[in-house]
Amino acid sequence: MKKCVLHILPVLCALYFVSCSDDTAVTPTTIPVSNRPDPVLIPVSNTLGVLIKHPKAYKGYTLFTIHKTTYLIDNCGRVIKQWVSAYDRGGAFCLMEDGSLLRTGKIDNPDMSYGGIGGIIEKFNWDGDLTWSFRYSSATYSQHHGLVPMPNGNILFLSAHKRSRDKALLAGRNPENLSDEGLYDERIVEIKPSGTQAATVVWEWKVWDHLSQDHDTGKDNFGIIAEHPGLLDINFLGSSTGNSDWLHFNALDYNAALDQIIISSQKLGEIYIIDHSTTTEEAQTGLGGNSGLGGNIIYRWGNPVAYQHGEAGHRKLFGQHNAHWIPSHLPDGGKILIFNNGLGRNTDYSSIDIISPPNEETYNYVYNQGQPFGPLDAEWTYIDLEDPTKFYSKILSSAQRLPNGNTFICEGTKGTFFEIDKDQNIVWKYVNPITNQGNRLKQGDAAISNVFQALKYSHDYKGFTGKDLTPGIPLELDFDIGTCEP
Repeated sequence: MKKCVLHILPVLCALYFVSCSDDTAVTPTTIPVSNRPDPVLIPVSNTLGVLIKHPKAYKGYTLFTIHKTTYLIDNCGRVIKQWVSAYDRGGAFCLMEDGSLLRTGKIDNPDMSYGGIGGIIEKFNWDGDLTWSFRYSSATYSQHHGLVPMPNGNILFLSAHKRSRDKALLAGRNPENLSDEGLYDERIVEIKPSGTQAATVVWEWKVWDHLSQDHDTGKDNFGIIAEHPGLLDINFLGSSTGNSDWLHFNALDYNAALDQIIISSQKLGEIYIIDHSTTTEEAQTGLGGNSGLGGNIIYRWGNPVAYQHGEAGHRKLFGQHNAHWIPSHLPDGGKILIFNNGLGRNTDYSSIDIISPPNEETYNYVYNQGQPFGPLDAEWTYIDLEDPTKFYSKILSSAQRLPNGNTFICEGTKGTFFEIDKDQNIVWKYVNPITNQGNRLKQGDAAISNVFQALKYSHDYKGFTGKDLTPGIPLELDFDIGTCEP
């Protein structure tokens, strides 16, 4: 069935995702396609597990986490491998090139009122044994959301740190928009793992070092917001409405070729690129690194209102997740893929957007004084053209460009994964049959899970070399996968 994509103009353990709609017009049955050889017959009565599998679907394995378990399934929904943690999921995860699973776990932390909290990073070998863990959680800080293994063996992750009300006032926050809890300072932390339960922090970047404000002339960071696009306005509220969680970073990716990092602010509706080639000391300033701009923002996109370079109508991102560079060897390699959730858009619908930031030489991006960073619009966008509101996940979610040009999508709030081909046909669809509490459902039950992200790995991925990939049974209780074959 032709699915919705709008062509405006002609992702390693980083976060790769794209999301597509749980279209009620696409009933859980086989969709006839005239050029399909040997049709796969999925029972029309199925409501869970694999609902659509076309020969054009990319041949690979899907990885996702629900409750305390991470599952690897084939295109028929059969379990290839599973890993069980003592902790509920904490967001990000990935399969490493040695077959190990790297995941975050949730440590209950009553002192941190922050959605999507994690607190512990764990590594399991292929056999499911816990080989390393690192706890990063206290009364004043915690790991959350993003997690990226680096080529040198180090690990990048996001962390939220409490800043008191007094410190927020010293940074120029308007007291009218400041709760007694103060504000969270978002950080990017790089660690070097050691032993079985240890790591050393080797690099760090803090939002608090790159703030500007035009509220209090007595503070050192007072300035004209529009003249400092490399800084964040501490008084721009976005959708935070004065809450302590005013940024809510939810995505992290690393580009080894550029030695740069992407982060995403769900509350401000922007993505940012910063220079990782700095030292920790340079990262506190606006000088140093390959870009020469230290730890300042070297590129931002999605909401020019945040730095007084536009009006509300110029906003492009709405509660977005999973911003990441498409790997260079894939179609559209080097461009940035974003799951644009649509939260706060005039109409509730999600889209998948691809942008290509205009570069200036190797490490910098084109910026013209007074004009927002380009491009003006996404160069490729996927929506449901029949009814955009059918594809909508206000939070969570991910998207991934695949080697054959297909796009793999996790519609997080519906627990639904699907894959579209280049012509925007849905060629694979799966509804997660495991609840948020880890219980298995049967056909006919309503899907009631939330999935942060899902990743698809090629059959020839290095992590599978020499591993037993014999499929087991599907996850749904009363499975019937018809004539589905891997």
